[in-house]
Amino acid sequence: MHATQTAFHFEILYQSKRSQARVGRIHTPHGTIDTPNFVAVGTNGSLKTLHNHQLKKDHLQLMFCNTYHLMVQPGTSIIKAAGGLHRFIQRKGPIITDSGGFQVFSLAYQQVKKELKGQGGKKHPNSILNVTEQGILFRSYRDGAKIFLSPESTVLAQKDLGADIIIPLDELLPFHVEKARLESAFDRTHRWELRSLHTHQQNPQNQAMFAVIHGGTEKALRQQSCKLLTQHPFDGWAIGGSLGCDHTQLIDTLAVTLPHLPPEKPIHLLGIGDTAAILQCVPHGIDTFDSAYPTKAARHGSLFTPKGPLKITRQAHAREFVPIMQDCACPTCQHYTRAYLHHLFKANEPSAKSLATQHNLYFMLDLMASLRTQILCGLI
Repeated sequence: MHATQTAFHFEILYQSKRSQARVGRIHTPHGTIDTPNFVAVGTNGSLKTLHNHQLKKDHLQLMFCNTYHLMVQPGTSIIKAAGGLHRFIQRKGPIITDSGGFQVFSLAYQQVKKELKGQGGKKHPNSILNVTEQGILFRSYRDGAKIFLSPESTVLAQKDLGADIIIPLDELLPFHVEKARLESAFDRTHRWELRSLHTHQQNPQNQAMFAVIHGGTEKALRQQSCKLLTQHPFDGWAIGGSLGCDHTQLIDTLAVTLPHLPPEKPIHLLGIGDTAAILQCVPHGIDTFDSAYPTKAARHGSLFTPKGPLKITRQAHAREFVPIMQDCACPTCQHYTRAYLHHLFKANEPSAKSLATQHNLYFMLDLMASLRTQILCGLI
C-alpha cells in the first residue's frame, strides 16, 4: 500500500455525462480541496499584497508556494525549524510546492517578469551554469551564489517545507526548441522524476507527490510520458512543460494527453489559470489550475468581471460610485466603489493593489464554485 493513501486521497463525487468534467474532493492532512478549483500562487509563502490571515481556509483551499525562492530566502532549514511552512506563514489550509526547476529555467530564459521580491537591481542575475544527469547548477538571483538542485535535494527541501503536495524536478524548455533537444530533456526529466519518487518513498510523512507529464506539443511524447509515469505510484498528475503558444494548441495537447491518464487520481494543470483557458479545460477533466495571472493583473489595475477585465485606472471610472460588481461578496466590493479604487491607483496608494487582489481572487474562486454547480446540474 502506498504510504500516503491514509492521509491523501481523491474522491470523484460526480462525473459529467456531457463531457469529461467531474466534481470531486482532494483530501489532505490540512484540509479538503473541492474540485475543479483555482490555486493562487504565493511565491514567497504569501500572496502579494495580502496577509495569510486574510485568506480563509474554506475559501482559498489550496495555495501554491515556490520551493526555489524559499530555498534562496529564508532557506528551508529555517522554515523547518519554525515547524514547517504552514506554521511559518500561518496558513491552516493545504499547500502545494513546486520543485524549483520552473523558476530556474524560466528566469534563465527570461520568461518571467521581474516582480520577484528583492530581485530588482541585483548584481548577479540568475543563470543556469550546467544541466547534467545529476541535476542543475545555477546562480542565485539574490547574491550570485552557486546552488545545485538535484531530484533528491528538491524533494528533501519540500520535506523540510512540509507541503501537502510536492512536485518532482523537471526540465522546462522554451516553446520553440529543436526536437532533438526536447527529446533529450524529456528522457532526463523522466529519470529525474523516478529518482524523486524513490526519495519521497523513503519518508512519505503524509505528503503526496504528483508526476509531471511532459512532451511539449508532440503527441507521441505526451502519450509516452503518460505510459511511463502511470506505471509508478504517484498520487496525482500535473500536466507541465510547454503547452503551446495559444489556447488552441493547449486544448489540442490536453486532448491527446488526458485519455492516457488514470481518472481515479487528481489532474493539475501547471501555470494555466486565465478564465478563458479554465472554461475550455474544465470539460476535458482538469481538476485544479494554478496561476499568478489573476493577482498580477490586479496589481496592474485590471479587475475581473463577467464581462471581461475592467481597467480601473481609466478616467471613465473616476465618478462611478458603485462596486466593481454589484453582486460580488468580496470585501472590496462590499465596502468600496470603483471611484475610490480609481483614486487609490492614481494616488499610488499600496492599498489599491491589496483591494484589487482581494477582488480578483474572490472572482476566480467564485467562478470555480459556479463551474462545480454547473457540472452537477448537467450543464457542462
